[in-house]
Amino acid sequence: MKFTEIPSHEKEKRLLRQMVSDRRIPHALLLHGPAGTGKFMLARAFAQYVHCVSPGVDGEPCGVCASCRQHNSFNHPDIAYVFPVVKNEGNKRPISEDFMEDFKDYVGRNPFMDFEKWAGYFDKKTVRPMIYAEESKRLEERMSITALSSDWKIVLLWLPELLGEEAANKLLKLIEEPSDGSLFVLVSNDAASILPTIRSRCRPLEVGRLADADIAEWLAAHLAMDSAEAMAVAHVAEGSVNAALKSLDAASVSRMYFDLFVRLMRLAYMRDVKGMKEWGGAVAELGRESAVRFFEYCTRLIRENFIYNFRIADLNYLNSEEEKFSRNFARFVTEKNAERIIRAMDRAAVDIAGNASAKIVCFDFAVKMIILIKEGVE
Repeated sequence: MKFTEIPSHEKEKRLLRQMVSDRRIPHALLLHGPAGTGKFMLARAFAQYVHCVSPGVDGEPCGVCASCRQHNSFNHPDIAYVFPVVKNEGNKRPISEDFMEDFKDYVGRNPFMDFEKWAGYFDKKTVRPMIYAEESKRLEERMSITALSSDWKIVLLWLPELLGEEAANKLLKLIEEPSDGSLFVLVSNDAASILPTIRSRCRPLEVGRLADADIAEWLAAHLAMDSAEAMAVAHVAEGSVNAALKSLDAASVSRMYFDLFVRLMRLAYMRDVKGMKEWGGAVAELGRESAVRFFEYCTRLIRENFIYNFRIADLNYLNSEEEKFSRNFARFVTEKNAERIIRAMDRAAVDIAGNASAKIVCFDFAVKMIILIKEGVE
C-alpha cells in the first residue's frame, strides 16, 4: 500500500512521512475519524513505509523490496494484524490469526473497511465481532520476540473501541511498557469509546471526512462511473466511500423509486385517477419502511428539480436518468408549489410511519398532486 493509492488526506500523509524522516516515531499512534475515509489504508501505508528498505525521495515505500512485497501479501514477519472476531462452537478462544485468510480477502475487496461487511464473513450473524482477551495474550508473546527483519515490530489494530475489558487492560500494559522497537498503530471509528487510559497514551491523528470531489474521483477511477453520476453519489455519501458504495448497492432500489416517481407525475399531469389508485397500491406493496424511504426520495427529487430551474449545474446532484427526466419536468416545480409539495410528501411519510393505511395515504397524496402540479405553471 502506497500513500498515493489513498485519496486526499495530504496533511495526514505529510505528518506520517515526517515521523519517519525525523526518526520521531511514537510507540503508539491513534488514527481516528469517521468510517469509510481510508484510515486503515493510511495505517498500512505508514507501516510499509517504516519497514521499507529503499523508500523513495517522494516519500513513498518503494513497493519492490522484500519488505514491501511482504506487506502487500500480508505476511511480513514483524507486523501483527489485530481485528474483531467472533467465537464459535469450534473456537472458544479466537484470535485474529485464525481468520487471517478471510481478512486478506476482506481488505482486498473493502479497502475502506466497511465493518458490516466484515461481520458478514462470520457464520453467527447475530453476534457482533469483538477483540477478546486471548488476542492480547498472543500479542504479549509476539512483542516479546526480537524483530526478525527490521528495527520495528508493528501492530495494526483495527477498531480498538471493540476491545473487551480484559483485552483492553492487557493491551494497556503493552502500550505502557513497550518493548524496544515496538509500534502500535490503532485505527478507530469512535475514539471516544476507547478505554481512556489507552487513548491518553497514544499520539492522536484525526482523519476527517473526504470531500465530495475526492469520493467522486475515486468512484470514477475504480468503478468506471460517469463523472456527473459519481458526483451525485458522492454528494449523499457524507464524506464516506463506504456510504457511497452502499448507495450504489442500492441502485436498483433507487431506480424503482425513480420509476414510481415518474409514473406518479405523469398520472398527475394526465389526471388519471384510476391509474393513481393502482399507483398507490404499488407503493403500499413495498412495505411500510420502504414506502417511507420512497417519499424521502421524492422529497429530494422535488428539491433538485426546483434547483434545476436556476440552470446552475454545480448546485444539482442528479444521476443521468434523473437529469434527463428533469429537463422537461422541472418547469412544473416552482416557487409557487415546491414547498407545498414537499410538505405533502413529508405528511404522507409521517402518516405511513404512524401505521395509517399506506394505500389510502398514497392515493390521497396522488390526487393532491393533480392540483399541486397545475399550480406550478399557472
